[in-house]
Amino acid sequence: MTQNTPTNTVIYPSNVSSLRRTWTYTTGDAIESSLVVADGVVYSGSQDHRVYALDVLSGEEFWNYLTGNAVYSSPIIVEEKVYIGSTDHILYALAASTGASLWSYTTGGGIVSSPTVAIGMVFVGSQDHLLYAFVVNIGEKFWSYTTGGPVDSSPAVADGIVFVGSQDHTLYALDAFQGTERWRYQTEGAIQSSPAVAEGGVYIGSRDHQLYALDARTGEMLWSYMAGESIDSSPTVANGIVYVGSHDHRLYALDARTGDEYWSYTTGGIIDSSPTVAEGVVYIGSQDHTLYALSAQAGEKLWSYTTGSGIVSSPVVANGVVYVGSNDHNLYAFNQTSLSPFIV
Repeated sequence: MTQNTPTNTVIYPSNVSSLRRTWTYTTGDAIESSLVVADGVVYSGSQDHRVYALDVLSGEEFWNYLTGNAVYSSPIIVEEKVYIGSTDHILYALAASTGASLWSYTTGGGIVSSPTVAIGMVFVGSQDHLLYAFVVNIGEKFWSYTTGGPVDSSPAVADGIVFVGSQDHTLYALDAFQGTERWRYQTEGAIQSSPAVAEGGVYIGSRDHQLYALDARTGEMLWSYMAGESIDSSPTVANGIVYVGSHDHRLYALDARTGDEYWSYTTGGIIDSSPTVAEGVVYIGSQDHTLYALSAQAGEKLWSYTTGSGIVSSPVVANGVVYVGSNDHNLYAFNQTSLSPFIV
């Protein structure tokens, strides 16, 4: 396939209001999978059971791959391979250029968790209560670890430790090479949120309405912040600020060191989407059908776009284009209509 890459442009708080819809691509069902952009291609899963690869410039389909059930998992692309899970219980490794199957592994439950690739292994959770580690090139199981509930949380790997949450209310820290437990921290609710690791801390939301900051080495709680409802959104850390959404309709910006609130912004619906921060702008989707762009520092709304249904997919920004999926079955791409090329 011929891969195209858009001209590098930069979206700032000062010009984000000029974002316009560039293209849409319609799949056969809702899109809760988050999009990933690599080498001029945007990849996504859909509840229509398929994985899609589209041209970043036009939205033209390069290929799609049919799995056996809905795809909520988000893809990761490493060394020209696409790794993604499906609720058909299978983790797939596909050729990024063609969509051809390279290997697959069948777990004992649906895979909503999004895979992570690090230290030569693919890590992913399953609703069979297990976290898995596979050899990246051949798909051989290296180890698995049993939690007390479904693992829909997506693992994060840092400094030889893999962090993941479980519906058993617990955040686990495991040795990435051996799968042995380093520590665990139990919250008061199920964990759907995926951990973020930054500056020696690990941040995770829980359905007990709290965002937790823990010492990544010891699991000691550094602070917690109580939102008004469950936190299924996964936190993002940027420039010393933790951003996270909640079922109380709000996006929060908290001091990563202390947990003090800088600001919150109220949308019209539940926030399951996870925030993306780029060049002073934070992007977030809401179940009120709207994609928002807010000032990362002040929390003021700079731009928004309303789709035909709720947005659970997390937005991604690449080369001056904002991409997001919606439960209205569409993938959206937005860029600037009058922005000069940015010269690196």
